[in-house]
Amino acid sequence: MRVLGLAGLFLAVAGAQQAPLGFSPQWIDRNVSPCTDFYRFSCGNWIARNPLPAEYSRFTRFNEIQRRNEALLQDVLEKASVTSGTRSAVEQRIGDFYTACMDEDGIEKRGLDPIRGDLDRIQRLKDIKGLAPLLADMHLAGLNVLFRFGSMPDYRNSKQTIAAIMQGGLGLPDRDYYLNDNADTVNLRARYVEHVAKMFELAGADKAASEAQAKAVMTLETALARASLDRVTLRDPNKRYNKMSKAELEQIAPSLNWRAYFAGTAAPGFGDLNVGMPGFMKALSGLLTEANLEDWKSYLRWHTLHNYAAALPRAFVQEDFNFFRKTLAGAKEMQPRWRRCVQAVDQNLGEALGQKFVERAFPPQAKSRMMELVKALEKALAKDIEKLDWMSADTKRRALDKLKMFANKIGYPDRWIDYSPVRITRNDPVGNLRRATQFAERRDFEKIGKPVDPTEWRMTPPTVNAYYSPLENNINFPAGILQPPFFDQAMDDAVNFGAIGAVIGHELTHGFDDSGRKFDGAGNLKDWWTATDGAEFEKRAQCFVEQYGAYEATAGARLNGKLTLGENVADNGGLRIAYMALMDTLEGKEKKMVDGYSPEQRVFLGWAQVWCGNATPEEWRLRTRTDPHSPGEFRVNGTVSNMPEFQSAFGCQAGQPMVRENACRIW
Repeated sequence: MRVLGLAGLFLAVAGAQQAPLGFSPQWIDRNVSPCTDFYRFSCGNWIARNPLPAEYSRFTRFNEIQRRNEALLQDVLEKASVTSGTRSAVEQRIGDFYTACMDEDGIEKRGLDPIRGDLDRIQRLKDIKGLAPLLADMHLAGLNVLFRFGSMPDYRNSKQTIAAIMQGGLGLPDRDYYLNDNADTVNLRARYVEHVAKMFELAGADKAASEAQAKAVMTLETALARASLDRVTLRDPNKRYNKMSKAELEQIAPSLNWRAYFAGTAAPGFGDLNVGMPGFMKALSGLLTEANLEDWKSYLRWHTLHNYAAALPRAFVQEDFNFFRKTLAGAKEMQPRWRRCVQAVDQNLGEALGQKFVERAFPPQAKSRMMELVKALEKALAKDIEKLDWMSADTKRRALDKLKMFANKIGYPDRWIDYSPVRITRNDPVGNLRRATQFAERRDFEKIGKPVDPTEWRMTPPTVNAYYSPLENNINFPAGILQPPFFDQAMDDAVNFGAIGAVIGHELTHGFDDSGRKFDGAGNLKDWWTATDGAEFEKRAQCFVEQYGAYEATAGARLNGKLTLGENVADNGGLRIAYMALMDTLEGKEKKMVDGYSPEQRVFLGWAQVWCGNATPEEWRLRTRTDPHSPGEFRVNGTVSNMPEFQSAFGCQAGQPMVRENACRIW
């Protein structure tokens, strides 16, 4: 039987409803001037032909790729689900996890039995002194209760892993949902309390008790929110690094038996740890002694129900969707079960499933081509740094030293995670989820006190995303995003440089954004800038804060220019160095027109078309509070309006919307 690649599989599934998988001049709306609204010019027809599917609150080119990836993974998992003597260990785990997830009738019959022991243990809690072992087990199971504990590279010694405690414990997406008093937020809080009460009712409590318990949950979470740092503050690494001894932690947060807690996690012995937000831990300690024990039990029960909702009977799944996807984000329908189960396998056994994805969707020649693009972008960034007129020679030298130390990870890990300790069965979805999470958490805890492994990934191979790690000073591109329209081996250089090239540039530039610039080439939190150059950076960064802070995602939802600063700096720098890299690549070659557009135009079209998308107003309101990325429209228009290269390519004149009078630029 012929094995289909990713594009082939998707087209076979799509049948007659075929459409271009990646970049295409078909998506261009020539009724719009590129100098008036480049986003609508580039994406207008894609937006019109891709109305928001009912199961999505936001549908973009990222989701388009994700759906193709998931169609391939469904095929992999359906085959792996068939029991046979020839299944590999990897196929057994991913196939049986998927089978258990898809068994809705079995889940319905088991009801709450799979988490009954968790709920009973919470009910048996006699006092706060006995909380520590229970809390450790809940954290091992992945529950976001009270705070977060795990491992991280030491900000001052990035080659070494230390223990870390961070704020957490909220059910709503952000602290501001508890603290803002505008009408929409007040209404969402009321709906949240109703949702929590409904979950308690589904779990067997009567209506009056459920409502009282839900109000108690809201009271406790609001107190945690008041003690939490906001997202803009958290962008400053200096504000989230507070190294102290366990004795010092006990002094600021004495209410919890820390010795029993750490023993319960089975974390290796350690002396110092990073207490990211000491003020939060101090406030939490006070709450533990001041609040009613029964209220804390309600809080812990709620988070247990919330954590396992997707693996519980239909009523819980539906209620969870009703609030978190429908009310909060505006989706109209739930995604089909198979898609949710594919995502669950990826989330819990991602590098096992990822091996199969790479076999089908990321050939060796794709990795080689990506490495060539990365080298071209690194060369362009070095040239850009050397030519900056606002940076001194000393800081330039240190910036170039940092760039030389960048590491690049493309496609998939060199060494796969071994999931052999994880027991996966065909009839225990909650148990599978619990054991997979415990494996991941223990694996994280075991890193404490050990050297950092820079070869590890924080994303699975099928993921449609990329990231820069300031502590490891590396860029990471999973195979999942290295698909059309971001990366297409059949496409001309101009489009690839504008799409994946600009994303490579984006991740490289993160090493020099408002947060990344505070780490040196070794990944240590260290100020390597002269005072004058630091001030010059801040002055230029403020230009972006003001530019993007003036954009409105939807009525009444203005972007937070400070929250989105790092991503906006990376977008602008990334596209500029992608353009530079393309020009270097084309030097001495004939610049051919393709589809009626020059390479100088196609690089910008390639950039714009990866950001096409539609979303609900609710989703935009959610994202303006929580997402450090600007909406696609402003990632496109905000960036190109700062670039003379774009204006020259499309003949834009002063006074037109895509020509900013006071253009912003750092890199």
